[in-house]
Order: sequence, then C-alpha cells, then structure tokens
Amino acid sequence: MIGGEFRSRRLKTLHGLALRPTSDRLRETLFNVLGDEVAGTTFLDAYAGSGAVGIEALSRGSARAIFIEKDRQAAAVLRENLRALSLERRATVLNRRVRAALGGLRTDIVFLDPPYDELAEYEAALTLLGENPPALAVAEHEARITLAPSFGSLRRVRTLRQGSSSLSFYRAKTL
Repeated sequence: MIGGEFRSRRLKTLHGLALRPTSDRLRETLFNVLGDEVAGTTFLDAYAGSGAVGIEALSRGSARAIFIEKDRQAAAVLRENLRALSLERRATVLNRRVRAALGGLRTDIVFLDPPYDELAEYEAALTLLGENPPALAVAEHEARITLAPSFGSLRRVRTLRQGSSSLSFYRAKTL
C-alpha cells in the first residue's frame, strides 16, 4: 500500500520468488524521515522488486524515479504498477544488475534493498555510490548486521531499527 498522492493504492507483487518487500511500516518510517527532502528529486530504487519504495517517492513529490531490477518477471510487474498509476513518464526501469547500472547514473536519493543474505551487494553498491555520491543513500538491511561507517565520500549519519530490519542513512561528505 502506498502513501502520499497515491494513498491506499495497492501494488501488484510477485509470489513465490525470493523477494522480500519493504514493509509498509518501514517504508512509512523512511518517508517520515525524508519528509520534504524527497520533493523535486531524482530517486533511485535499487533492487526494486515491485517498485513500492520508488513509487512512494513519486507519490510524495519526487520528480523522477529510476528503478533497477534484474529479475525480468519482477521488472514486468513493476512496469504494470507504473502503468496502473500513470507514472511511466516520470519513471525509468532498468532490467539489469545494480552493479552494472549504478556507474553512469546521477540521482539525488538512492534506496538500496538487496537480498539480506547478499552482504557483498551492499558493500559493492555503496562503494560504487561512494565514488560519485548522491546527496543521500539509504540501505535497508537486517538489524543484526552493521554496515561500514563510510564508503568513499559517503558517511553513515543515522541508523534506524524497526523490528528485524534497519535503515542506514549515508550522506555525501561535504568539503
């Protein structure tokens, strides 16, 4: 379910795949923290699944969203969700691996939610982002895992725990 402009709209999801969608409650917490900071931004939803986080960003005023999802079936469902909400013109779906797609992208806010058991994905994605950092990167991860305090020019400024999940917020280091 989505908040903001598309409040109470349900999104299609895939069943049976190893997808772990961000809970409604954790997504609400994320956007409560982001507040007005999301307005007018280009938002990147990496490991997007159904696209709920990026669609929520669009619903709360993001100008554009880029979705990266390597699974073809999940990307097809994501495109259906965007079509159902008439968001295709404000969205780009990249059906490829996150590591391959991150290099040339310029975005303001990045949300990373790789499979919890793939710790190397967090490190690789955050390291790439640290080389050419967005203003903010947020990683959803298991609460029992502590991600590194910095990746290149990104520094962790906050970690919020909610149940068995945590959100780690990284900001670009200012000179």
